[in-house]
Amino acid sequence: MSKITEAFSNGKAFIAFLTAGDPSKEKTIEFILAMEEAGADIIEIGIPFSDPIAEGPVIQNANTRALSHGIHTDDIFDLVRDVRSKSNVPLAFLTYINPVFYYGYEKFFKKCKEVGVNGIIIPDLPYEEKEEVVAIAAKYDVDLISLIAPTSDDRIKMIAKTSKGFIYLVSSMGVTGIRSEIKTDLEDIIGEIRKVTNVPVAVGFGINTPEQSKNIAKVADGVIVGSAIVKIIEKYGDNATPYIKEYVATMKEATRI
Repeated sequence: MSKITEAFSNGKAFIAFLTAGDPSKEKTIEFILAMEEAGADIIEIGIPFSDPIAEGPVIQNANTRALSHGIHTDDIFDLVRDVRSKSNVPLAFLTYINPVFYYGYEKFFKKCKEVGVNGIIIPDLPYEEKEEVVAIAAKYDVDLISLIAPTSDDRIKMIAKTSKGFIYLVSSMGVTGIRSEIKTDLEDIIGEIRKVTNVPVAVGFGINTPEQSKNIAKVADGVIVGSAIVKIIEKYGDNATPYIKEYVATMKEATRI
């Protein structure tokens, strides 16, 4: 069992996201450790990119802020190394295929293993084109985490069969961002996934309230929250730590059903 999958062993997992380098490398480390202390079971670290097509305005703006501060991929690897000196929380990168391709697949995933990255999510990597990446990621013990969207239909089982770590089930169509309602029939989609795999299923996109977190946890194995955390960072900047910690603790508690 991979370290990512193992995070689902003790009940419903709460997965927290933030953008590396927003507002600084040092604060990102501080925020990650605070989220772990507050109960986050897995932490996704966004690698800033100039064209994050799956992201809404909140995370797009965080990418812009981080890039304007001059953060680079090597800085983020250093950041992870610093986190690993203090923490064993499972970590997953969220990035796009372009930065990984230009860094070099072999070099990138070798570096992931060296610093302690356990998984990666690449929203713009089509299922049909993932084989080369999967093989290299697996070589360095990095789970390539698959995304399944509500419109995947007959693709659901095909994608689910080869999934590693956990399955990222997208709650709603469109880009990331806070939503007042989650209307997708998640239970039905998860039922289809369960026919072909026991890999945990976590739901993300739009979740931001304890009530939503509780409802999702009733049908899924985990809850993913990103934009709401990034919005706290946007609001409080360097002083965001206590607010992030309080929010993550509240959202984690809601998953304990």
